[in-house]
Amino acid sequence: MTNPLLADWDTPFGLPPFDQITDADFSPAVDAALAESRENIAAIADNPDAPTFENTIEALELADETLGRVLGAFYGVAGADSNPAREALQREFAPKLSAYFSEVSENKALFARVETLWAARDTLDLTDEQQRVLMLARRNFVRSGALLEGDDAVALRDVKSRLSVLGTEFTQNLLADEREWFMPLAAGDMDGLPDFVIATAKAAGKDKGADGPVVTLSRSLIVPFLQFSERRDLRQKAYEAWAARGANGGKTDNRALAAETLKLREQRADLLGYETFADFKLETEMAGTPGAVRDLLMKVWKPAKSAAESDAEVLKRMLHADGWDGPLEPWDWRFYSEKRRKELHDLDEAELKPYLQLDRMIEASFACANRLFNLEFAPIEGPIYHPDVRLWEVSRNGEHVAVFIGDYFARGSKRSGAWCSAMRPQQRLSGDVRPHVVNVCNFAKPAEGKPALLSYDDARTLFHEFGHALHQMLSDVTYESISGTSVARDFVELPSQLYEHWLEVPEVLAEFATHSETGEPMPKDLLDRMLAATTYDMGFQTVEYVASALVDLEFHNGPAPADPMQKQAEILEDIGMPHAIRMRHATPHFAHVFAGDGYSSGYYSYMWSEVMDADAFAAFEEAGGPFDPETAKRLEETVLSSGGSVDAADLYTAFRGRLPGVEALLKGRGLDHSA
Repeated sequence: MTNPLLADWDTPFGLPPFDQITDADFSPAVDAALAESRENIAAIADNPDAPTFENTIEALELADETLGRVLGAFYGVAGADSNPAREALQREFAPKLSAYFSEVSENKALFARVETLWAARDTLDLTDEQQRVLMLARRNFVRSGALLEGDDAVALRDVKSRLSVLGTEFTQNLLADEREWFMPLAAGDMDGLPDFVIATAKAAGKDKGADGPVVTLSRSLIVPFLQFSERRDLRQKAYEAWAARGANGGKTDNRALAAETLKLREQRADLLGYETFADFKLETEMAGTPGAVRDLLMKVWKPAKSAAESDAEVLKRMLHADGWDGPLEPWDWRFYSEKRRKELHDLDEAELKPYLQLDRMIEASFACANRLFNLEFAPIEGPIYHPDVRLWEVSRNGEHVAVFIGDYFARGSKRSGAWCSAMRPQQRLSGDVRPHVVNVCNFAKPAEGKPALLSYDDARTLFHEFGHALHQMLSDVTYESISGTSVARDFVELPSQLYEHWLEVPEVLAEFATHSETGEPMPKDLLDRMLAATTYDMGFQTVEYVASALVDLEFHNGPAPADPMQKQAEILEDIGMPHAIRMRHATPHFAHVFAGDGYSSGYYSYMWSEVMDADAFAAFEEAGGPFDPETAKRLEETVLSSGGSVDAADLYTAFRGRLPGVEALLKGRGLDHSA
């Protein structure tokens, strides 16, 4: 029998044949694809012909074509619908893949060919895009250790292999903690909970096989529970379980993994000749240096902390008025902040939520993309990896652009958070390859026959991930290595965070924020109140984020701490972390930083990108409105279609004419008055 992963995919738009693939197919397919990749690499390295861009760089671009196809399918399903077999496969693949990529970067004959081309680059008659791909290819070799010899090369290979294993273990431990904990709710435990929270808790209980409603560690359930539950004892119990993910002792505890990871990253940077891992990591980012990152974060930290401390005093008075002595605690903040929001803005999430239906918000994200970029979205049938998954064909002027895959509901088999990935990236080197782009979210699944309702934060997450999807779908480059979101980490969040702004456009909400039962549009006074409250509690939100970003930076900007938890506490004390606010991601569940290298020394990048997104949306407002066609066209041509083919700062300058300052960010967060 032919392995379906290795056969030609006779499916709509070449989607992975998930209806034919079994878990048993993945391991032999990865082994076969790795063998093919190794043959391709050997053929390039041993080619007797003189190196050319085509027989070296372009050949390298295509060397892992089968491997990329197999891994796109595997990691797409492994993150969103895990099971014990897939978790075992992740543990099996991590060292195998690390070993292969180390072999490539250590291949002296291969690197010699790249060096020859680099030395002759001014005489090769290359396009700007090809020059960029050559530069990035050489830089990746050097940063992967191609210049190392002997024991140092072996040591780096071992470090990278171990890091890949640790990242997989960290992720799986976190998923296990999130999957296994839940808190049953008896009849008297639901005081203050609105109907939508009770319905969600009942659906979660059914999913867990419990007799009644439960609270889980899914953000879409635990956050509204913390907002509305009158039971302070249960809020504390739920919050502490949420905060303790990855730090519960036993086999799923991530604290030792975090310490080992930081030590290995320090060794990696040292072997490559960098003073710190942060110096190594930030070299290729827009920020450039740890000092530049810290400078931005502290400019935001000071006004945010001031705003949060002022808010904390108000919330503490509310706590004491309810008869509770002592300090405001982290499990109190959301509860009293929700009450205060109702007082200040006459805004109640229970009143708001029926107007934010998942299906209507998906329509809204599509409609904005249609007005901005002339994209059309049509539902299609095709193979899917889970019954909740939905497919759309994306087209423009009758031409196929992409397949968009939406996977929106939380489940025990899905890791937490929300993300966008390309199961198949765009490229033109091996034909006009159009992308398969997936958005994965963790929204609360409704009861059978009921519409899925979102919080405003959920709706913003949907728009955020769809902004990433547009970056992938509108990509228009020749080479996969610079396609879509293959850009500097502190630039990759620009399209996603920029797209969030369209959710706040009144005419968008007026059309798509319709009541789940009556179909009536959101009343204008409610719409006005909701938009007026978009910067409400921004001190809290900014403090919990910036604290996480500063801890990440300091972890990597010096000697690795022997005890990361102690170091975390020292950093938070040094910046004066308010008592009632915790880091958004404490170290044992900081998956951005420890599930892989992606955001290590880079969690700040959301804030760096926000400096740009606030300024970029202002370009639309200055041009006459959020759907100004010329500004949208310029955004697509300079940013969304270009991938990593041009330096990020140059792309932004091409769009806006200059680089922005932090002022637009502070204004957008309602913090400028505190600066």
